[in-house]
Amino acid sequence: MRYRILGGTGIEVSAYCLGTMMFGAAGNPDHDDSIRIIHTALDHGINFVDTADMYSAGESEEIVGKALQGRRDEVVLATKVHFSMGEGPNRSGNSRRWIVREVEASLRRLRTDWIDLYQIHRPDHRTDIEETLSALTDLVRQGKIRAFGSSAFPAHETVEAYHVARQRGLYRFRTEQPPYNILARGIEGDVLPTAQRLGMGVLTYSPLGWGFLTGRYRKGRQIDMSRGRAARAPERFDPSIPVNAAKLDVVEELVKLADELGRTLPELAVAFAASHPAVTSVILGPRTMEQLEGLLKGASLVLDDTVLDRIDELVPPGTNVYHPVGLWSPAPLTDPALRRRPLAGRAAS
Repeated sequence: MRYRILGGTGIEVSAYCLGTMMFGAAGNPDHDDSIRIIHTALDHGINFVDTADMYSAGESEEIVGKALQGRRDEVVLATKVHFSMGEGPNRSGNSRRWIVREVEASLRRLRTDWIDLYQIHRPDHRTDIEETLSALTDLVRQGKIRAFGSSAFPAHETVEAYHVARQRGLYRFRTEQPPYNILARGIEGDVLPTAQRLGMGVLTYSPLGWGFLTGRYRKGRQIDMSRGRAARAPERFDPSIPVNAAKLDVVEELVKLADELGRTLPELAVAFAASHPAVTSVILGPRTMEQLEGLLKGASLVLDDTVLDRIDELVPPGTNVYHPVGLWSPAPLTDPALRRRPLAGRAAS
């Protein structure tokens, strides 16, 4: 296992990080099996574990907490805050009120006195970024977290946060966690270069492109739309939709390339994500032991320029074959009222 420094923190982390989104009701409900998977990852040299409060409504954090009993000092532990954790107001977002409350809940579920990396799961334009950074800075000074970062932030939001931190004498985001894979390379044009310029560590998620880079979905083969992810989001798998057909076309060529290398498509996929110089660690999110073992085989694979050139021909740098799940969309694009003058104003003009 290779190790890299996480941004400017001085913390050394494995080039592959164990993601735990699939542990709990949303994926693998067997706590003992999930704990065995975590222990196997640690035994293979992974020292970086990423979770979030909202994964299976806190159950994932509880599983991680149980798994790390007696091994906490071995692990760089990361979790996140932002999404709703219950009914009613003030139970989500990036406000000081919610962050201070929810970090305590995460510490209890994780059975630890500190969190190595506490991440803001998504931007929140209801909350001033200074308010968020101030709360996180206080948590570092209190010793409850060691560093903090962002997740799925666009480049301009990252730059804004950096300058606010400098102007106000606050600690700054040390990491960013974006989606990144062969089929979704859009962040190569802005997010990754910005992180490099600001000295930030980068943890990438979704290296298998929502399952398309597992090789499970192939052109000309029937896709079972009644189960799994295809049932939950059929618009992302239905092969009659042009963007999905385009994904399948690229997958066929990638399978050929992996075969030439004597590797599997998942091994090629995770090695690609780790090859970008801005990427510190690639998050692997297995649901089963078999999936973990398959992904770990790619940990030793280093892609040379010839292979990367072939991938560039299939998916040009900085382009997306599909829009990655979880990428932030500007509020004016999702709320029409923010891009239209009031009716009275339109009449006056």
